[in-house]
Amino acid sequence: MSALKVLIFDDQANVVEALRLLFEVHDIPVMVASSADDLIERLRCEEIGVVIQDMNFSPNETSGEEGTALFRRIRQVDSQVPVLLITAWASLETAVKLVKEGATDYLSKPWDDHKLVTMVGNLMRMQALQIENQRLQDRRRGDRQALAEHHNLCGLVYESEAMHKVVNLALNVADSDAPVMITGPSGCGKEKIAEIIQANSPRSKGPFVRVNLGALPEQLMESELFGAEPGAYTGLKGRTTGRFEAAEHGTLFMDEIDSLSLSSQVKLLRVVQSGEYQRLGSSTTRTADTRLISATNADLKENIAEGSFREDLFYRLNVVELRVPPLHERPDDIPILARHFLQRFAGTEETPRLTEDALAALVAHPWPGNIRELENRMQRAILVRRGRDVDRDALDLTPVTNSDGGKRTAPRAAAAGGRGGGDTDRNQRDRIEAALLSAGGVVSQAAGQLGLSRQALYRKMSRLGIVMERKPRA
Repeated sequence: MSALKVLIFDDQANVVEALRLLFEVHDIPVMVASSADDLIERLRCEEIGVVIQDMNFSPNETSGEEGTALFRRIRQVDSQVPVLLITAWASLETAVKLVKEGATDYLSKPWDDHKLVTMVGNLMRMQALQIENQRLQDRRRGDRQALAEHHNLCGLVYESEAMHKVVNLALNVADSDAPVMITGPSGCGKEKIAEIIQANSPRSKGPFVRVNLGALPEQLMESELFGAEPGAYTGLKGRTTGRFEAAEHGTLFMDEIDSLSLSSQVKLLRVVQSGEYQRLGSSTTRTADTRLISATNADLKENIAEGSFREDLFYRLNVVELRVPPLHERPDDIPILARHFLQRFAGTEETPRLTEDALAALVAHPWPGNIRELENRMQRAILVRRGRDVDRDALDLTPVTNSDGGKRTAPRAAAAGGRGGGDTDRNQRDRIEAALLSAGGVVSQAAGQLGLSRQALYRKMSRLGIVMERKPRA
């Protein structure tokens, strides 16, 4: 990046020369505009770090109206460049008003050379960082657009570099048939990543079958996965098709893989190892032609250590691991997702605008329920907002509380490169308790917020020792 310059515009030649010499002595590049129009043209064409403009530049003009008009033209061209206003006492009040409109500061004649050089130096450094950051964002946006043009991203909405890396890795592994395990907390978008893998794989024209293992009763697990013959169990009169058979020539996505009992894990391991299975009640061996993608919000290596998950099954399913980060680890995604949900829930109406205080609240919130919680808040905001815009009050974001009753501003993030990339028990406990608090203790609502079935949430609560306190009715 070429060196940023200070752009000076003042009708008094002695003022311009004094400023030029002052900055050049301190190795700060200077550019002088000959008129207001010249200033605007240079701002469009050059990389400017700071603009220093006079408030009055016509003979006998002292009102500051010229400076006000020029400042507003500058903001139309560049909303971020720092602007310092040179003023005499006659136009001081106008300069103060412009500072409220977004000007950086004003200089009263005569100025303090040391303070001015220090201020301009700091502003130049900040502007250089902003320009570099904008270039980085533009480059990333271009990368995302190129990715979307050449691949099916299944409507995924994101802005962050963290999610861009996940999407890139998902696309890299899509061509193979290797089993993939997607880890991350509930509601962070694991199923969407599985959809992207399927949609960009050689199996894209085949079925994409989803099964939430946490929602299946243990006694029906085998028949649900592998199918059953008539009479295989009491009351079954016809043949049932299992998920493996339904996903023939396609992809089977098994969510909440950690919910499988050890006996069910043994049966799944046989299929993964040999590619063969039998319907319940049948002795005929069938061959599975299915790509397997599993997902979990648990730390399976912890489960292995505890003896609740088979190590051999883990390594069969976890040939490639994709960790989807929680929403609080990718704050760049929050505004774009919030606007996406507002647009969806607004329907045919004009999409409401998020106020600055609402955006700040959204980014600061820890989002224990991740994207599902954000979606819920946006749907509520559409319904309860008082005006056209969505403000902080419409979001009704409840402070998240730890199990010991203390408030926290964000959930504990799993350590980088942590075991399995999933949640620790403490993380899971915090998220479940936060969801229960947000839902007022209604388990079904908390389960929906966490993306779990009611039964799966009860199982996790039991394992983690979370007990609901039931108060007697008055």
